[in-house]
Amino acid sequence: MQFHPQPTAGEARPWAFPAPERGTLDNGLTVLRCHRPGQQVVAVEISLAAPLEAEPDGVDGIATIMSRALSEGTDQRSAEEFAAELERCGATLDSHADHPGVRVSLEVPVSRLPKALGLLAEALRAPAFLDTEIERLVRNRLDEIPHELANPGRRAGMELYKHLFPSSLRISRPRQGTEETVSRIDSKAVRAFFDAHVRPATATAVIVGDLTGVDLDAVLADTLGAWTGDTAAPRPVPPITGDDTGRVIIVDRPGAVQTTLLIGRIGPDRHDRVWAAQVLGTYCLGGTLTSRLDRVLREEKGYTYGVRAFGQVLRSAPDGSGAALLGISGSVDTPNTGPALEDLWKVLRTLAAEGLTDPERDVAVQNLVGVAPLKYETAASVAGTLADQVEQHLPDDYQALLYQRLAETGTVEATAAVVNAFPQDRLVTVLVGDAAQIAEPVRALGIGEVTVVTG
Repeated sequence: MQFHPQPTAGEARPWAFPAPERGTLDNGLTVLRCHRPGQQVVAVEISLAAPLEAEPDGVDGIATIMSRALSEGTDQRSAEEFAAELERCGATLDSHADHPGVRVSLEVPVSRLPKALGLLAEALRAPAFLDTEIERLVRNRLDEIPHELANPGRRAGMELYKHLFPSSLRISRPRQGTEETVSRIDSKAVRAFFDAHVRPATATAVIVGDLTGVDLDAVLADTLGAWTGDTAAPRPVPPITGDDTGRVIIVDRPGAVQTTLLIGRIGPDRHDRVWAAQVLGTYCLGGTLTSRLDRVLREEKGYTYGVRAFGQVLRSAPDGSGAALLGISGSVDTPNTGPALEDLWKVLRTLAAEGLTDPERDVAVQNLVGVAPLKYETAASVAGTLADQVEQHLPDDYQALLYQRLAETGTVEATAAVVNAFPQDRLVTVLVGDAAQIAEPVRALGIGEVTVVTG
């Protein structure tokens, strides 16, 4: 039997997050292009300045309905015809609304890029917003809401945001609206929201892929460059504030065999210089299976399949008015809800008293920085991160510099950041479970006033 020679490893090459080239079209559209040799599927991300804060009073969810309607026909094609044309291109088009704005995502083989960008431009220039399509999307959204309320994880998130943020802020209410607000949405309201907030001068297009042989300037001029619209003054955005006084909210689910927990507070956004150290410290606390929370609650005690700590940007702004949600999430079996929370707080107290260890810090840096080349192997992952940076008003080299900062962050700095991120007495705890079984054990922990709500 003859074997092929064993392959040998090639020379290691340095890696850095891709640097985009930035420009502006005549219509005011900002364009970030990033040539990635070998990536034959091009990813396009369009960021539209239509934040949830801009939704008119009483119609929460209109940004979501508008985003879903962008691919449901134009002034030239019906919804079926538009979908058929996308399919012929081998393209996928998706969109969603979030607090920073509406994001439209396109993936297409580079050979079909001109045609697909033409369809995308058509959707942005002249969406149909037919009465029948908007009514269908509203019905679909109304059908989704009961399922979300029944989902313990989604329900915990809704309750945390409701109690953490003042009711005057849009962020305190469900991102995609409630049954009451969604039911008020019609095609006229969707059209008005679109006309008020969607224009090229306030939008950004990110294009990532192998652009060899592609005259991208010409393609853009014929497609997104033909999108017209007036300019608009920057919209004032209220700062995010919150009350993270330590307290517990139990959403009663009689008979639940598990308790879903979500613990959170607000913290600094990505413009704050502590962000890198906070990312590193949070990863040591609960970023992976070998982190402290899992080591105690999963491996030692067997309370859970996993508990995670995270930092999620809510809105990022250079003036410091942005914020992030700092959270811990997971599920535990009902009888051990009290003991699990007790041990979770012990982990936080031990962390504050003794700090992280150098080996913990080293493993976290290795995992966070070392996995980056794999994490950004696809054009879509690079485009998504660049679009995030645009929405969060960050410089184009932010992600590249973040990895440098992570590698330079020491154990003491990471410890201080994570201890400040998760103070034992400033955490809002939401539990979705059987109140009859878990309320008294949780009260006995003394981690905050306990309130039971139904639903």
